[in-house]
Amino acid sequence: METTETERDILLIVDFGSQVTQLIARRLREAYVYSEIMPFELVTTEFLASRKNVKAMILSGGPGSVKESDSPRLPRTIYQLGIPLLGICYGQQVMIEQLGGQVESGATREFGRAILLPVEGRFTSLCEGLFCDGQELVWMSHGDRVARLAPGFEVVARSENAPMAFVADHSRNFFGVQFHPEVHHSPNGARLLRNFCRLAGFKGDWNMGTFCTQAVSRIKQQVGTGKVICGLSGGVDSAVTAALINLAVPGQVECIMVDHGLLREGEANEVRMLFEEHFNIPLRCIDAKDSFLQALEGVSDPESKRKIIGHHFV
Repeated sequence: METTETERDILLIVDFGSQVTQLIARRLREAYVYSEIMPFELVTTEFLASRKNVKAMILSGGPGSVKESDSPRLPRTIYQLGIPLLGICYGQQVMIEQLGGQVESGATREFGRAILLPVEGRFTSLCEGLFCDGQELVWMSHGDRVARLAPGFEVVARSENAPMAFVADHSRNFFGVQFHPEVHHSPNGARLLRNFCRLAGFKGDWNMGTFCTQAVSRIKQQVGTGKVICGLSGGVDSAVTAALINLAVPGQVECIMVDHGLLREGEANEVRMLFEEHFNIPLRCIDAKDSFLQALEGVSDPESKRKIIGHHFV
């Protein structure tokens, strides 16, 4: 029997604002593991209580500093769920700090490639396939660093500027890395993420085909015999949405694209041809260039432009 969305195990990615959080999800897709990205402020105790199928969490990096009193935090209840956790960069620091460790501003900000050296006798299952030549090339991007470990943690590997670059609490399956395994500059980072997924019990049997089938089923149930109007920008998100809706309820969706005059040259026509000739999805293109450009004439402030464009769309 096919697993439903509410039953499927989830690897939850808690987003602290890193520019590369989406890459974590991409690496997990490549490992055939289902994940969801959730902004940190939405990961509440109530949310976690309602999502019993969250099987593990990855805490992303972010631009904040744990040393600031108003920096992002998580409810301490996440550390009592009994599920594996992997903190990346800021995610490592906030986990260590919330569990009783200490974070300090590094004497030298580390940005770029770094060499990670293992601590003898501290091998963890996340290291399988790593350190084959006695060291590991990784990508760093941090100013702060862990200065004192939280109780239960030990150092697995260190770099020149981050003496606690890879730490682990084996009894709770909590792990923290100062580097970014999700970027291609860390050649074996994807392997580390796969090792974490395996440790958490993910089978690696999910794929985008499964997602498509279940998304179509949900849309059919929600729409029924109704009609759907889909606002189409020509970008990936709205295009995929339109294609899924049309697959689920063919003939019941009308796509509307507003040509506001700010698209790339010829883009509106390309989108129209793609949807009408390739996808066979009706597309209504509204020429509103004059209205938008007249409203923007003489305006230079980006925020003012944003508000004017939003108002005209409405």
